[in-house]
Amino acid sequence: MEYLDNLGQKAVAARYELQKLSTEDKNKALRKAAAALTASAERILAANDKDSEIAAAGGMAEGLLDRLKLTPERIQSMAEGLLQIAALEDPVGEVMESFERPNGLHIDKVRVPMGVIGIIYEARPNVTADAFGLCFKTGNTAILKGGRDAAYSNAAITEVIREALCAEHITADAVQLIEDNDRAVTAAFMKLKDYVDVLIPRGGAGLIRAVVENSTIPVIETGTGNCHIFVDEDANVEQAVSIIINAKTQRISVCNACESLLIHEKIADKLLPALGCALREKNVEMRGDERVRELIPDAGKATEEDYGREYLDYILSMKTVTSVDEAIAHINRYHTKHSDAILTRNKEHAEQFLQGVDSACVYVNASTRFTDGFEFGFGAEIGISTQKLHARGPMGLKELTTYKYLIHGDGQIRG
Repeated sequence: MEYLDNLGQKAVAARYELQKLSTEDKNKALRKAAAALTASAERILAANDKDSEIAAAGGMAEGLLDRLKLTPERIQSMAEGLLQIAALEDPVGEVMESFERPNGLHIDKVRVPMGVIGIIYEARPNVTADAFGLCFKTGNTAILKGGRDAAYSNAAITEVIREALCAEHITADAVQLIEDNDRAVTAAFMKLKDYVDVLIPRGGAGLIRAVVENSTIPVIETGTGNCHIFVDEDANVEQAVSIIINAKTQRISVCNACESLLIHEKIADKLLPALGCALREKNVEMRGDERVRELIPDAGKATEEDYGREYLDYILSMKTVTSVDEAIAHINRYHTKHSDAILTRNKEHAEQFLQGVDSACVYVNASTRFTDGFEFGFGAEIGISTQKLHARGPMGLKELTTYKYLIHGDGQIRG
């Protein structure tokens, strides 16, 4: 497809331009882009209003509308993310390992950019700025394919960033947006392996599955978030209610929100009445097993499907268990290997949970909402990887690099 080939060729050419930039050059450009986003807030918000109106008229769910919606505060947060990235240490050029062979060859293992990174994402316009910042700081060029629901917003943000790069005499092709929303174009993008080194999907289960199954480019899978919290028999009830409410309701539309709750049967009598009251105040629909429904009479019946769902809504599945082992087994069966937590004052149970749950991020006595590049001190993030090869968990700067070996010799030949 000529359109995509053209983008790919520009991205490859730009990657070699970016490799010539010093860390200070990159940081200065990132600061310029951050200032441009703030200065262009009205322009970006006007574009976002168009997207939001179209999405609302089309019946988009409340949680997805929240993901799509930009506010002055969210644009400022995008800008602050770029500033944080500028302030972080540049991983490119880091000597990860250095050693000398008996024959005198000196070998350095050095961190380098991946090259051209493709990102396919749904209606989350903040990803446009985050992806640019992380890719740019690590010397990678980015080809972005946002969802059609955020088409106007993504175009406005990309345009502002490209203008900022030009003002710094840096190639604007460091970031390019695929503006053709034809599904055939997206499908062809997944096969642009002659130009794109790695493809990262960010979105719901359907998008991620489509990319994994159809891409001929290596994929880093950023998974959906069916995140669990287990309230152990030794938990502090007041603290547990506070953490659960935060994890479930602080922002329902994100992948690190709690979707499923497990309660040790020995603490159910103390916890569930208070928790039911707190969830009711937040308009959360509760779906539970028989014991949960005894203690929270207005809770609906949880089905097998409920335990495996990422709701992205004011709905929470709940189940009582008899032990830490049962909680771990349930989580490892139904979760998406994203983020899971145990609330307990029992150190042995905490350690058992930490070792037993197979997730990218496992918490003790804290909200799952902290699984985030910003909260981990990475600045922004390109996504939360739920796979195990190359990257796992919040993907910051180092996760967008690879390495190569630099070998210095003095005339050695192999016998």
